[in-house]
Amino acid sequence: MSDTTQFAGPAHAVHAGQKAGADDGHDYAHYRIVPARHHARTAATLLAVVVVAIVLNSILGNPRWGWGVFAQWFFAEPVLSGLGRTLVLTGLGALFGFALATPLALARVSRSPLLAGCAWAFIWLFRSIPPIVLLLLLNNLGYLYETIWIGVPFTHFALLNESTTDLISPFFAAVLGLTLNHAAFSAEAIRGGILSVDHGQREAAAALGLPGGRQVRRIVLPQAMRAILPTAFNDVIGLAKGTSVVYILAMPDLFYTVQIIYHRNLEVIPLLMVATVWYLIILTVLSAIQVHIERYYARGSTREQVAVSPLAALFRRWRTARAARSETSAQSDRKHRTPVAAEAATAAAGWAQRRVGGRVGIHNVSKSFGTLKVLDNVSFSFPSGSVTVILGQSGSGKSTLLRSINHLERVDDGFIDIDDELVGYRREGRTLYELMERDILQRRRDGVGMVFQSFNLFAHLTVLDNVIEAPLAAGVPRAEAQAQARVLLARVGLTGKADAWPRQLSGGQQQRVAIARALALKPKVLLFDEPTSALDPELVNEVLDVIRQLARSGTTLIIVTHEIGFAREVADTIVFMDGGRIVESGPPARVLGDPAHPRTREFLSKVL
Repeated sequence: MSDTTQFAGPAHAVHAGQKAGADDGHDYAHYRIVPARHHARTAATLLAVVVVAIVLNSILGNPRWGWGVFAQWFFAEPVLSGLGRTLVLTGLGALFGFALATPLALARVSRSPLLAGCAWAFIWLFRSIPPIVLLLLLNNLGYLYETIWIGVPFTHFALLNESTTDLISPFFAAVLGLTLNHAAFSAEAIRGGILSVDHGQREAAAALGLPGGRQVRRIVLPQAMRAILPTAFNDVIGLAKGTSVVYILAMPDLFYTVQIIYHRNLEVIPLLMVATVWYLIILTVLSAIQVHIERYYARGSTREQVAVSPLAALFRRWRTARAARSETSAQSDRKHRTPVAAEAATAAAGWAQRRVGGRVGIHNVSKSFGTLKVLDNVSFSFPSGSVTVILGQSGSGKSTLLRSINHLERVDDGFIDIDDELVGYRREGRTLYELMERDILQRRRDGVGMVFQSFNLFAHLTVLDNVIEAPLAAGVPRAEAQAQARVLLARVGLTGKADAWPRQLSGGQQQRVAIARALALKPKVLLFDEPTSALDPELVNEVLDVIRQLARSGTTLIIVTHEIGFAREVADTIVFMDGGRIVESGPPARVLGDPAHPRTREFLSKVL
């Protein structure tokens, strides 16, 4: 009888009501588990052990390796001096190289053809020239230019006018050459990292009105670092080894020092091993630093908590202790706070319940993508405090119209205003001049919030940091921004999630964080671009409940959605779009119950 048959018998007997032995239920607990044996894996492991033993015996047991000479010179003063010069060249080359590579990468992805072209030419040139040739060219630059002059062009005003041979020493030439070579390669690594950041992250930052520099510093580069770091550290490791080419300038770095010594004592192999082991130590330290930095930038990248290094854990404990001391001080201040200050704090926390929505006017707006006309002479007015739902099939222009309201899309004709202030333009007579990007960002901060279909939360920031990022950029003190953010998170039902990472939340929770983030700047108008389409059906109501609360708050809401029942419940006005035009609008009861336009009737017959 098989084991399966034997086990099935007692189980069937118990199921049938027959009495089983008292110990039957404990038999399984006493079974010994024998893991499957992988004989091929065991054999390969033994073979690897044998190979390692043979190699170690060959290296340590062969007197010709000269380990005594190795020990004699490993900590010798000339070697340590050369090692120090190698570390200095590596550090300066990496520091100046990355400092130059970052603006080069930003120039490569800029919208200016001239900037992008100049950056590309620099990278092309210095990636093409071998480092040893570049060092020789720089060291002999005096043959081409007797003096180096820096000042105001076409004038006699000079900031620097020195002899080239005096100014460019071998050390200066080495640092400059390594910097130029390193910058050319690192710029492409940084550009690749920037391009790896989802475009939605940049749109979310722009929709929040974050200044351009802060977008790059706080949103784009921190997320790009996960893609940049492996290649960047490869470049640094290559730079550490590549410093050996400075021997051509007769600079006594580690490798050149070792060469000098073995040319004198003829102990070539032991001295080469001295250099090799020191390079191994340098690269091991760099690899350890890389692991630590990668862990730091991996925060929030997965739903699991990333392992924390001991150094990071120590820093976190110090920061937590400092925060605790600050909180104790803040509590003491609150105890002595005057009634006026307390009243002001209460008002700051309660602003979310008292809003005055903005009036949105759309005036003859048209927009094309190539030959495809997405918006065709659209005009409409959204009253202050109204809730408007825009319906229509995919490709009808709904999302483009929504994105045009906060100038994420630039229209080809017509204009949009909020409370009679133009969005993205200033008017002089009958001419509209597009505003500079910083002015557009300020306009968004002052009046328009947006919630995206795919959330677009900043994955490298905690929930609380996501919500406070835009207020901090607008100059709100951190303590005040955090207090307001916690009020908003409480309103959307996420009080206990302030310190969570976005990827640790469900889709519905992420969208509610996105709503809180959009509300943090107290917008007059809040735009929702299909806020539930990326959610599982059971999560939809989480988000719709929050929007229902907002619909009663006085904020002007403009919502693109396919949730017909929700639209019927919350909307003051339904707008139906088709082919880039508004073909019908009116109260939900009329548009959804008795549509006048045949295209509206056809659409509703398919979705109701």
